[in-house]
Amino acid sequence: MSAEQLAELSDLFVVAAVLLYVVAMVGFAIELAFGRARPGKAGAAERAEVKQPVTVGAASSGEDAGTVSEAPVAASADAPVPAPPGGAVKAGTVALVLAWLGWAANLGAIVTRGLAVDRWPWGNMYEFVVAICFAAVTAFLGTQLRHNVRFLGGFVMVTAALGLGLAVKVFYTTAGPVVPALNSYWIAIHVTAAIISSGLLTLAGVSGVLYLVRGDGMSRLPSRADLEKVAHRAIVFAFPLWTFAVIAGALWADRAWGRYWGWDPKEVWSFITWVAYAAYLHAKVTAGWRGKAATIVQLVAFGCLLFNLIGVNIFISGLHSYADVP
Repeated sequence: MSAEQLAELSDLFVVAAVLLYVVAMVGFAIELAFGRARPGKAGAAERAEVKQPVTVGAASSGEDAGTVSEAPVAASADAPVPAPPGGAVKAGTVALVLAWLGWAANLGAIVTRGLAVDRWPWGNMYEFVVAICFAAVTAFLGTQLRHNVRFLGGFVMVTAALGLGLAVKVFYTTAGPVVPALNSYWIAIHVTAAIISSGLLTLAGVSGVLYLVRGDGMSRLPSRADLEKVAHRAIVFAFPLWTFAVIAGALWADRAWGRYWGWDPKEVWSFITWVAYAAYLHAKVTAGWRGKAATIVQLVAFGCLLFNLIGVNIFISGLHSYADVP
């Protein structure tokens, strides 16, 4: 295939990925809405007691047998737990299959774009956003292989679909060569680390937002403790990668511009993002921060990440202004 045909095929893969992610989102939403509610700690406590009728007063000849009232008694451990409706389970299963198909289409878009331009396919904002969406979905599906986190599926899918839609509508750049500063093997090292860590941190950010919006007691979402655990694990994996990305960026800067650090806006905000996530991890380990306070800190860090990935490239001029936004 020619370069033009490969580029067109890449664009079609992106469209297919968007459609598959959207349909998968609907399936996950059906499962979340109509499946069995997931109790939090308060909900579990509430289910520990069930009201059963008991007879109050003694029965005697010529008298009523007593009055009937409801008193809480311990729920039996063998009491059956109602299963979620079959249709909701099937919708969630189909959604997971569609998510994998969307992931494959997303990967196809990246591979064919790379073949079309004969380089690593993240040399501009369009390619970078497509890759981060792929990384976020990969983080979700990879986590799902080990832990049941299907409750995050709809939210990750809508994030990926919106990201790809933004890439196509706002950031789209015709396939072609990159600026000389990006024509280096360091793009495969530095940017790849940034993309993978950004995907994991996006998963953590989605979990953090859900933590804040989740109501107390019974909820279709899991407990806040479970949401916090998902976010924390993703950040623990992502933080070393982001650290490596910052260091690799400094080494690349020395190779390209003859200095490791020049207070370029991208360098500054990459460091600010690193400090914010370091503060989150430090607060968790040393001060024992948990719950809402820790979640707010990690969402502030996630905001720094988003501004670093998108805002700096669009609104601030610097040596890293490679967005190529039309």
